[in-house]
Formats: sequence, C-alpha cells, structure tokens
Amino acid sequence: MTEVEIWSDIMCPWCYIGKKRLERALAGCDDIRVTWRSFELRPSQPAIPGATLAEMMAQRFDLHGPDLAAVFQRIRQLGTVEGLDLNPATARPVNSFDAHRLIHLAADHDLADSVVERLFQAHLADNINVADPAILRPLAARAGLPDAAVRSVLDTDAYAADVRADEERAIQLGVRQVPTFVINGAPAIAGAPDVTELRTLLTSKTSR
Repeated sequence: MTEVEIWSDIMCPWCYIGKKRLERALAGCDDIRVTWRSFELRPSQPAIPGATLAEMMAQRFDLHGPDLAAVFQRIRQLGTVEGLDLNPATARPVNSFDAHRLIHLAADHDLADSVVERLFQAHLADNINVADPAILRPLAARAGLPDAAVRSVLDTDAYAADVRADEERAIQLGVRQVPTFVINGAPAIAGAPDVTELRTLLTSKTSR
C-alpha cells in the first residue's frame, strides 16, 4: 500500500488544482491510499469574511492593476484545464480550522475526498463562507456525513487535536507551503506539479 498524504488548506486555489491533477495521475493506479492533512495558511484569520483575496494580495505583495489581474487569470486558466471554474480573486479568506476538523470527521466515515471537494468548491468557486456552521452543515450532509455527527463536531472541540497533530508533523517534515505531497512518509514535492510529474513521482516511490 502506497500512502499519499497531502498537506493542504481549502483557502488555497493551488491546492484545488493540485487535487485535480493528483486525481488524474492516480487514474488506473491500485493500492494507493490518499490522506488529507491540515495546514492553516492564515490561522489568525477571523471566521467573518473581510477583504477579498485580491485585496489581501495587493496589500501584502504590492501587486496592482495588470500584474494582479495576471496572477488570477493564470490561476483561472489552470483551473479550467482541470475542469474547474475558479473565482479566487473574489474569494474572502476566513478561518479554516473548523473546516479542517470536519475533514477529519469525514475521514472516519471514508468521505474525506468528497468533503474536501465540496469545501474547495464552496470557497474558491462559489465564494461561500466555509467558516459558517450554517454553511458547513448542509455541505457535509450533501457529502453523506450524518448531521448529528457534524453538529457534535461543530459544537465542541472534537478533532482539534488531530488538526494540531497534522500541523505539528508538518513542522517536523519541513512542510512550509501547500500543497505538499508526502509519499510513504518522506516529503516529496511542494506546489502543484503537473500530472506527468506526479505520475513519475508515484512510480518512483512505489517501485522501491
């Protein structure tokens, strides 16, 4: 069994693109288990939406006008190749901690990929507040999670330790950006490599 772990944050458009590329790379592959790991790009971000990602990037990186538009146009174009209709510029980043806890719950029900997909879609395509429990509950239900279990997680600190454990292991492994793909316990590659690179990486790791 080959273990593929992905450190990711649903706030990150490159992570969504990376997810789709990995799906294509894994087509026809057997005996591979994918595990989603928690990584918060902005752990101090409030749960209430504020500035858009475009506004935040303009302030942080001093990008404006055509330069800023080009960044988001490239992301949209790469997303289109993967069948995605991304709207990252107008997304309003929020705290992703509860969403990560929900992903851990989903993993216990073998529904992690479905929940991750819906979270990415909600934030990066539909620009919905995925820190809002009123959004997370129906989203999780559509993925197949029992509402009682979802409510129990959102009303308590369930899976908080699991999120923190992922983040601590990221530090130990030297994971500093997302997405990062870790295969069989060894840091493999950061960023969103193309499908060919991912297939080559998987082949090299599984053939040892």
